Amino acid sequence: MNTTRYNTDGLIETQFQSGSNGRVLKNLIGVNRKRVMDAHEATRLFEATMWAIQHYSADHRFIAQDIDELHRQWLGTIYPWAGQHRQVNISKGGFNFSMAAQVTRLMTEFERDVLAKYTPCNFNNRDEIIEALAITHCELVLIHPYREGNGRTSRLLATLMALQAGLPLLDFSGITGKEKQAYFQAVQLSMGRDYEPMKNIFRKVIARSERTA
Repeated sequence: MNTTRYNTDGLIETQFQSGSNGRVLKNLIGVNRKRVMDAHEATRLFEATMWAIQHYSADHRFIAQDIDELHRQWLGTIYPWAGQHRQVNISKGGFNFSMAAQVTRLMTEFERDVLAKYTPCNFNNRDEIIEALAITHCELVLIHPYREGNGRTSRLLATLMALQAGLPLLDFSGITGKEKQAYFQAVQLSMGRDYEPMKNIFRKVIARSERTA
């Protein structure tokens, strides 16, 4: 993680839980073991997914505030900053996500240019659905609006959009090993508006989801 040029030492989102050896972010439930925290997050993500399926209709047009609410529903009982835009810069594997100071502006543009165009995701053509999922997913991941949980929040949004399109719950479990590397590369290539690699990822995800539905 990179911090901004401002002093961020006092921000709770930069702090780690005591006794976690820098592996678990400071949290509301006092967990300092990564495996335990992973289990808590997984349980809450399932619960947030069920909540979202009940809450958002097939004709709902998502806005930026909805994405914040998804993040808050998922992590709100775990981290005090859940649903709030991050105040620190983040990089992963040498790849820099959007600057923290730009996140709120970028989310406003994401709502205007992407969410307003691709939701509700009720396209009849399979290629249009895949394009909507891939572009929306890439653009949200590139903004990386939160301190933690951006990929999973983006996958949750994709799942809700897929349900709007009449598809089953998306199964992302196959994105491991080489597929995970291909996924990261697809995100990076989307910086140049090349969404074809991510479209291929979603084609495989949808095919797997339909087989296991």
